[in-house]
Amino acid sequence: MSNLVLSYSWVLFAAIMTTTLILIIIKTTNEEEKEINEELEKTLEFFPINISVLIISDSRTKDNDISGNLLVSKIKESGHNLNDYEILKDNKELIESKILEWSKNKNTNVIITSGGTGLTGRDVTPEAVERLFDKKIDGFSSIFHMISFQKIKTSTIQSRAIAGIIENTYIFCLPGSPGAVKDAWDEILIYQLDIRHKPCNLIEIINRLEE
Repeated sequence: MSNLVLSYSWVLFAAIMTTTLILIIIKTTNEEEKEINEELEKTLEFFPINISVLIISDSRTKDNDISGNLLVSKIKESGHNLNDYEILKDNKELIESKILEWSKNKNTNVIITSGGTGLTGRDVTPEAVERLFDKKIDGFSSIFHMISFQKIKTSTIQSRAIAGIIENTYIFCLPGSPGAVKDAWDEILIYQLDIRHKPCNLIEIINRLEE
């Protein structure tokens, strides 16, 4: 009986040591991978892209457009180029026309809209933009709502933030609040629009969108 207990103890000890060793190896591997990625990021040069900003609002002007000015500032601070910045009324035809115009401009890499993603009758941005998508980036909406939930809890269900590709141009439709704009840029876009971000980003495949 004592030999059986002793044998079991050695098996248990071996299992614990093996598990511990595996965890150490995984941790070491992850740390080494992180260091490699950090070193790789240092060797890559920042690639500025051209971004156009479209604010959807019946009442804002460029003088009182807090969300638009915040977005413009973040784009410039990050090193990207501001291609255009306009404000349009909540009108489906106007929004659709402007998005098509900008997306067909070869100098425009990304379009970011803010406003009109709510649930009221005047909120028509998703209806105007989504039908133009060649491809939809479903993950953007999922991640945005995860981030938003941490800030405003279940109220995030009232937002219809979407993203997609039109004419080889990335389109991101954000809610109109400054908080939503800040969350989307600081937590998602600043990384995905940076060619140095690993393991992958949207800019490194931008030239392959028309394959």
